[in-house]
Amino acid sequence: MSAPPEAERTVHPAPASPQVAEHLAEEPATLHNRVAELTELKRSVLDGPDQRSTAAQRAKGKLTVRERIDLLLDPGSFTEVESLRRHRSTSFGLEAKRPYTDGVVTGWGTVNGRTVFVYAHDFRIFGGALGEAHAAKIHKIMDMAIAAGAPLVSLNDGAGARIQEGVSALAGYGGIFQRNTRASGVIPQISVMLGPCAGGAAYSPALTDFVFMVRETSQMFITGPDVVKAVTGEEITQNGLGGADVHSTLSGVAHFAHADEQSCLEDVRYLLSMLPQNNREHPPALPVADPPDRRCGTLADLVPLDGGTPYDMRQVIKEIVDDGEYFEVHEHWAGNLLCALARLGGQVVGIVANQPRSMAGVLDIDTSEKGARFVQMCDAFNIPLVTLLDVPGFLPGVDQEHNGIIRRGAKLLYAYCNATVPRISLILRKAYGGAYIVMDSRSIGADLTFAWPSNEIAVMGAEGAANVIFRRQIAQADDPDAVRAEMVAAYRSELMHPYYAAERGLVDDVIDPADTRAVLIRSLTMLADKHSELPSRKHGNPPQ
Repeated sequence: MSAPPEAERTVHPAPASPQVAEHLAEEPATLHNRVAELTELKRSVLDGPDQRSTAAQRAKGKLTVRERIDLLLDPGSFTEVESLRRHRSTSFGLEAKRPYTDGVVTGWGTVNGRTVFVYAHDFRIFGGALGEAHAAKIHKIMDMAIAAGAPLVSLNDGAGARIQEGVSALAGYGGIFQRNTRASGVIPQISVMLGPCAGGAAYSPALTDFVFMVRETSQMFITGPDVVKAVTGEEITQNGLGGADVHSTLSGVAHFAHADEQSCLEDVRYLLSMLPQNNREHPPALPVADPPDRRCGTLADLVPLDGGTPYDMRQVIKEIVDDGEYFEVHEHWAGNLLCALARLGGQVVGIVANQPRSMAGVLDIDTSEKGARFVQMCDAFNIPLVTLLDVPGFLPGVDQEHNGIIRRGAKLLYAYCNATVPRISLILRKAYGGAYIVMDSRSIGADLTFAWPSNEIAVMGAEGAANVIFRRQIAQADDPDAVRAEMVAAYRSELMHPYYAAERGLVDDVIDPADTRAVLIRSLTMLADKHSELPSRKHGNPPQ
């Protein structure tokens, strides 16, 4: 049976409060009366549903939807849209429950004075579940963000699709995914997980640029623990299956994990301060007191000359960047590669660096995917790239090969080759084999490549190379160990001295580590107006 025409549908007027109803009954209808009614109605919308549902929200250690928005945005800057929207469903008793906002608050405000669009689920209303009207509000605010060229932040705390509305709810998710994809690389999209996110709903955060999660209160999974147990027999908790620590350390789905909502939203604000409004702008520059020509005298002490001795690359980054401040992305996942946003001379840069302290800084499947995603994000939003190399190669192993290190390692290679932002690489110590090429070498398009006098660039380490090249001489020698040592020294002297690559134009200059900051800032200033175009095409076909 077809639905009745719009004019014939049952209309459920907004219930006025007793005080307003009494006032309207006593006074003749005037615009003042209607304004009073509107004021009371909007006050009730801001108050939200009953106190019991609010108490239940707080009992879970969660803030209310408007408290979250207040923490995210500058004070008094939020402008709400469609606060009086209500669903039209009459299925399964829904016609008797039609709360305003329909479980999602949408609008825009400012963060540090710059416009940001936001939608936030209200778990107190239908568990934040998405229905037709709920989805329409999200679609509208996403369209507005794209049209205005401003970041979009989603505060997720919803129970998935509203089952009573059936396929209409599923279609609502499809509209969100389509807009996530259309906005990708156009405006920054940030998903903040503040509650459960299950099933198809999890794909929207996965399509955005950054995912924040809060420990204990937020979870993401496609199939929940009950389904997992029914299908596989495995028993696991919600947090064990898809909690913040799982996704920030094992799966790589979450970029950031926080102990509470306040610190989480504070970091969202900080991240937004380092991103442009859209792909047509550059990130905001800030005045800085840290001198651009400051010498970094401690670097020579931080980095051991012996390529086999580990050190913490984070200390190197801290010494180089403005005021020692940087914002690490995916800090707890794939720790042998560091990705961070920082400023050099007041300008935002993306830093990609091997971490010798973890697995000697080797590249593997996870680091390749982590680095590729970060490089693509920086390139999309006009953030110059600085790459710090100290890499022994790709991780060997049957698991790596069988799980697609070739295909997945190529993601990082593709991302660098496709990037048109200013790109500077610096070789601190070793840079061996294919990993050297992939980590933004001159041959794949780095604008400038510098090296410290401790650099060793080669196909492989001297020991391995000598064993391959001189294996016969070593095997036939009366003293194989002495001959091997002699050949290793000869190979290192001829092909791995610090100036070998510079002599062949593969390194622009060998620099004093103390001058690193000054050299990078001067180079970035020169490259500020770099313009590079890719071949005309619909899009590339990167390895997946």
